[in-house]
Amino acid sequence: MRKDQLLTASPPVAVQSLRELYAIAVEMAEQAGRRYGGLAARTDENFWPVRCVFEVLTTREHDRARSLIAACREACGRPPSASDLRWIPTGLVPTDELADIGNSGLSTTYTAWTLAVRHRQRAFVFWTYVIALADDPEVRKKAEELAQEALRDGNVLRRERRLAWREVRNKSAAHASKSELEPVSAALLESLLYKDIIAWSQKLPPAQRARLLALNPLHPPQVGLADSGENRTDTIEIEPIRRRALQRAEQLSNIYLDDADNATDQDSMELAQKLAARSIMRLAGLRDMASADRSSA
Repeated sequence: MRKDQLLTASPPVAVQSLRELYAIAVEMAEQAGRRYGGLAARTDENFWPVRCVFEVLTTREHDRARSLIAACREACGRPPSASDLRWIPTGLVPTDELADIGNSGLSTTYTAWTLAVRHRQRAFVFWTYVIALADDPEVRKKAEELAQEALRDGNVLRRERRLAWREVRNKSAAHASKSELEPVSAALLESLLYKDIIAWSQKLPPAQRARLLALNPLHPPQVGLADSGENRTDTIEIEPIRRRALQRAEQLSNIYLDDADNATDQDSMELAQKLAARSIMRLAGLRDMASADRSSA
């Protein structure tokens, strides 16, 4: 449930109106409430501590949906409707992850809170994508509010997760073992990604080249740099470079999100969240450009 699922719920097209945005948000909250509610309804005695977590999570999602409906009525003059949806949002609480918890005899309150943290982290990722793709300033503003809400929720849920971890650790020393191998450093990946973006830009027309270079927030485009390889464009295989750039951009997003998740102080967390937001917006832009490149090829 950890790595492969995080960035797969991106919107397929830009959200065009507040009504559509509210309809998406309500649908996701109601869907999460239904899925959490399935485990909250379990009656077997040995599942009781975990069930209590899902009862809390179900209530939170129902409250979120009611709040969004009221906000939509105030902002748009009516509640959101299924007719406002141009596509069905992907669930941020995958059924297979819930099944893993529901079917395991080893599930704990820690694993339940961990799932909830990931859910709100995915919500942050999702709304950051919406911000990156939207043209309507009202949509961007509301999506920013929803992204911030997801971050605040994540902080609350992480505190619950830490308390649950301590409880589980105290009950069993086996749960105390934790091996965290650090991947390639973010600084190195940023440098490698920048080189990939420069190489990718070599075969693009000037307008697309400038757009691609502008996607990298940590390395602003420099005059003349993108043209340094003009004479060797015929020898460049662009598709492997595009693929590698997308992989590195996604890996960086995960690293920054993990850094925010594991931050030990407020300043570190806010910096990691800022880097994560920039990285996710960059990834959305890179994916959009890669898709356009392949369509025109």
